[in-house]
Amino acid sequence: MDANRVIVTPGASGALLLALGLLAGPGDEVLMADPGYPCNRHFARFCEARAVAVPVDASNGFQLTRALIDAHATPATRAVLVASPSNPTGTVMPFDELARIRDWCAERRIALIVDEIYLALTYDDAERSASGWDDVFVVNSFSKYFLMTGWRLGWLVAPAWAVPALERLAQNLFLAAPTPAQHAALAAFEPGTRALLEARKAELRQRRDYLLPALRDLGFAIPVAPQGAFYLYADCSRFDADSQSLANRLLEQAGVAVTPGLDFGAHRAARHLRIAYTQPLARLNEAVDRLKRFVQA
Repeated sequence: MDANRVIVTPGASGALLLALGLLAGPGDEVLMADPGYPCNRHFARFCEARAVAVPVDASNGFQLTRALIDAHATPATRAVLVASPSNPTGTVMPFDELARIRDWCAERRIALIVDEIYLALTYDDAERSASGWDDVFVVNSFSKYFLMTGWRLGWLVAPAWAVPALERLAQNLFLAAPTPAQHAALAAFEPGTRALLEARKAELRQRRDYLLPALRDLGFAIPVAPQGAFYLYADCSRFDADSQSLANRLLEQAGVAVTPGLDFGAHRAARHLRIAYTQPLARLNEAVDRLKRFVQA
């Protein structure tokens, strides 16, 4: 890959803002999954474009498919945004499906943006990057795998034709990513650092492998096992038809913090909670005990 295609940005948010600022404008549409990361639709709105939320569920692994994109596209569609692994579900798009989506976009001269922020945090041999393709926009960040959340450092791999315009946009939006963060990120590539990061990744997998069956045993429906990131997207409708209400009660009565599905979209949002396994196993075990007492009360 040509290094000149890589633009260093203030976090992945800066990369997404650049890509959508180039590709979308008033009257344009950007297809993205629902549920999905909420800022993605806000970035589209910021560019005066419209985010088209495509409902996804367990039947498609909570990921867009070529068939879904084809069904929701209109003459106003300018870009398709996919995230693999995704937030809030942690699911991974099969790479052959991503290739079919790429072909669909290329045939129609529609841009494809691939969010790979959690790609290095995949646990089931699903780590394949789209950055080798020279006709897609690929977003990544130092925040997740490299444990640099808050340093505001990411990057965008763009087609060569787009780089001059992206550089002009960056000059007007934020000039450059923070210099101290860029120097700090160099340490992420040291062999000793990589060993620490891989150990942390293994620990995240252990947390997933503990929490997934534990939540299922309590009655939360999680039909698709997450293959990456550090989230479980759980159907909580057995306990409450309103996930916002349930999240509030869990916090106030059980001391367990979870995120209601409405933060991530509209499709069956009231049925779902996002549960993050960002805490050590001992604390997750305590959380499960508290949840058990809550649901059995």
